[in-house]
Amino acid sequence: MRTKLRLTCSIAFLVIACLLIPLQTLVYSDEEQTAESVVYYIPVEQTVERGLEAFMSRSFKTAIENSATHIVLEMDTPGGAVDAAGNIATLIQETEIPVITFVKSKAISAGAYIALNSDEIIMTPGATMGSAAVIDGAGNAAEDKTQSYWLSEMRSAAELNDRDPQYALAMADQRIDLPELGAGAGDLLTLTAQQAMEVGYAESIATNRSEVLEYLGLENAIERDMEVSFSEQIARFVTHPVVIPILLSIGSLGLVLELYSPGFGVPGIMGISSLLLFFFGHMFAGFAGWESMILFVVGFLLIMIEIFVPGFGIFGLLGIASVIGGMLLASFSTGSMLIYIAIALVITALSTVFIFKYFGHRGPMKKIIHTDSTSTEKGYITNATRKELIGQKGETLTPLRPSGSAVLNQERLDVVSDGGYIGQGREIEVVYTAGSRIVVREVKESKLKEE
Repeated sequence: MRTKLRLTCSIAFLVIACLLIPLQTLVYSDEEQTAESVVYYIPVEQTVERGLEAFMSRSFKTAIENSATHIVLEMDTPGGAVDAAGNIATLIQETEIPVITFVKSKAISAGAYIALNSDEIIMTPGATMGSAAVIDGAGNAAEDKTQSYWLSEMRSAAELNDRDPQYALAMADQRIDLPELGAGAGDLLTLTAQQAMEVGYAESIATNRSEVLEYLGLENAIERDMEVSFSEQIARFVTHPVVIPILLSIGSLGLVLELYSPGFGVPGIMGISSLLLFFFGHMFAGFAGWESMILFVVGFLLIMIEIFVPGFGIFGLLGIASVIGGMLLASFSTGSMLIYIAIALVITALSTVFIFKYFGHRGPMKKIIHTDSTSTEKGYITNATRKELIGQKGETLTPLRPSGSAVLNQERLDVVSDGGYIGQGREIEVVYTAGSRIVVREVKESKLKEE
């Protein structure tokens, strides 16, 4: 009887254990999934430039180091530099973690290209994506070679995740006609959220993060935000293609004005601050090293030596070459930096002429230009040769041994005889002038009359 009871209890225990183990496994798996699901949100906002590229590189590295399972790019950008967008796209492609782009407002131009490189695209109901033509710095269409390259990149980005490439090409090429989507001949394609869903360029429409996580099946995931630091904000601002020539112009103009002002004042502080800000931003963004800063400082010192130590210009030439070399080393594109430097030199030259011409004698600018002068009224006597005195007659006020004073046309002058002694009160005649030297000779006729 006891044997049967033990056997029955053992069987019951085994049955209960078999029922509990799968349930326990499911609960554990769900907890493990929840613990391992980590979503990093990375903002992709404002202009796409090298500062944003540096920030995204740091953000991806941080996400990977902290075992992120998904990266969500929260996008709202009007586009920007093609080279920066290309590097960001490479960063996305080389990341094994799924990357999702959540278009909160707009993904235009370079933003559309970045979004197409991500694994999935989710858009808010009012978001737009497209209009990705390449333009140059003047706002004109880029040359055919650049356009061809960009079209191939747009095609590759679309095909990367099995999207129909014709829509990506229509975003960058006005010749493609898609009237059903509002992009007729001469228009670039810009997709709304609903249109993107219809053509397979968006996987879902969501209004907030919660709906994004719900679509991804990550409702219980750990959410973490990447924020742009203050230093990165400065770096993004400083490395903007429009800001770079402005900083270089302010820097060079400030140093030029400082050369014409006494001591060290506002122009010098303004110039040095602008140039240091330029180098700081590029160093923080990862484009410049200490060698570029050292080269710039050496160049600046050589220019100062050339200014204060007269020479043959060798120090000045070496200084200018070092400064330009430091800027080129700090740049992300040598060609672009040469253009920026040329723009800064032109602006500096024009501004300097304008300031000296119209503001040199007004307000605080009086301190920049030396306006004082030496004049006869202030007691100064010019060293200019007075040829008009030659042949004029006067009278000696003091004996000439051989120098002394005389009166010529009611003007008292220092004179010197042509060799002999001339007494006081004698009539004299100017025979030669050179600078401040006035040579006189006694008039013999006056002697005969006195005798």
